Amino acid sequence: MSASSKIILIPIPNLDFDPSEVAVSWRILTERGHTVVFATPDGRPAAADPLMVSGEGLDIWGFLPLLKKIKLLGLALRANAAARADYATLQGERAFQTPLTYAELQVADYDGLLLPGGHNSRGMRAYLESQPLQHFVGAFFDSNKPVAAICHGVVLAARSRSPRTGKSVLYGRKTTALTWKLEHSAWTLMKFCGRFWNPAYYRTYGEQAGEAAGYRGVQAEVTRALVQSDDFIDVAPGAPDYFRKSSGLFRDSTHDSRPAFVMQDHNYISARWPGDVHLFAATFAQLLEAGLPASQPG
Repeated sequence: MSASSKIILIPIPNLDFDPSEVAVSWRILTERGHTVVFATPDGRPAAADPLMVSGEGLDIWGFLPLLKKIKLLGLALRANAAARADYATLQGERAFQTPLTYAELQVADYDGLLLPGGHNSRGMRAYLESQPLQHFVGAFFDSNKPVAAICHGVVLAARSRSPRTGKSVLYGRKTTALTWKLEHSAWTLMKFCGRFWNPAYYRTYGEQAGEAAGYRGVQAEVTRALVQSDDFIDVAPGAPDYFRKSSGLFRDSTHDSRPAFVMQDHNYISARWPGDVHLFAATFAQLLEAGLPASQPG
C-alpha cells in the first residue's frame, strides 16, 4: 500500500443495507488505491436488501409467488445495473466475507469512516441502534478524521455522542440526509402502487400515536440533533439542475453528477440517498487524499 493510501472502515448490518451506497462507495475507494474494511454486529458476512438488488416484491402483485418476478416498479426502484454489478463483485471480496465485529473496532486503526444507509427495519435497526457502534462513531468524530455518512447512515451519526462534549457528533455541524420529501414519496408509492401489504417497507421507524407526520423520519430525527434546524441542508429551489436533484427520479453516475447533492462541513461529508452515491464517494476520496489538517467542528 502506498504512503497516500488510506484504510477506510465501512460498518454495515448483517441484513438489508443499501447495495448502491455500500458497493459503489467500496468500488470508488478501492479504485483510487484505498483499503476498505467492513464490520458487522457479529463478524458474520452481510447481505444487502434483496428487494433493492432484485426488484422482486416491490410491485403491487409482488406478494404472489408466480407473479413477483414480473417487475415494473421494481425495475425503477432497485439498484441500477452499475450498482448491482459492483455489489456482485463485492460479494466475492475477502474483506467483505471476513468482517470485523463492532465491539472490536479501534479508532486508531482507520484513516476514515463511511456510514452507509438502508431502510428496511428488519436489518437496519441492529445497525442504527448498536451501542458499541455508536460509541465508536462518537470517538471517531472526536478524532477529527474524515467521516462520510449517507441516507440512514446520518441517523447513526446523529445518535452517536461525542465523548468530549456529551452531545450528538452532528451538533454544531451542517449536514444533509434522506429528506422527508424523498422518504414520504417512497412510502406513499408503496402504499398505493406497490407493497400495499407492507407499506412501511420504506419507513425504518413509524410515527407513534400523537406524533406529527414525519416525526420519526430521517430528516426530523437528524434535525433534532443539530444546533438549529437551518443546519439541515437540502437543495435550494432555483439551484442548477434543481428538478434533477430533488425529484427522486434521477441518479448520479461516474460521468454525470448533476442529480447528486453532497454536503461538506470540515472533515464531514454527507449525502441523501443512493442517487448521490458516486459524487458522495468521490468527494470523500478527495477529502481523504487532500491531507487536510484536522479541524475542530464549529
